[in-house]
Amino acid sequence: MELTKTQRRALARKAMSVKPTVMIGKEGLSEGVSKQTDSELEAHELIKVRFVGHKESIQEIAPKLASNTASVLVNTIGHVAVFYRPREDEDKREIKLPN
Repeated sequence: MELTKTQRRALARKAMSVKPTVMIGKEGLSEGVSKQTDSELEAHELIKVRFVGHKESIQEIAPKLASNTASVLVNTIGHVAVFYRPREDEDKREIKLPN
């Protein structure tokens, strides 16, 4: 899924009020982190992931995590990455993207 600049901006704006729900620590990108991220995306569509460990590797780990969870990396700010994955059922989607 590709996002336009307008859609990325809208998601980034919406993510400002979202608290990080997944933490990546000294273990780095593990199977557990991928599973937790996947379940959080299923529940919320838009989530933040905080990098507590491996802060210098955020630009490498975040795209891999997006790939593992079939989500889109919206942006990274500091030690936080924002991910988005719409629900499969369009009627249950909470976030409506601008065209």
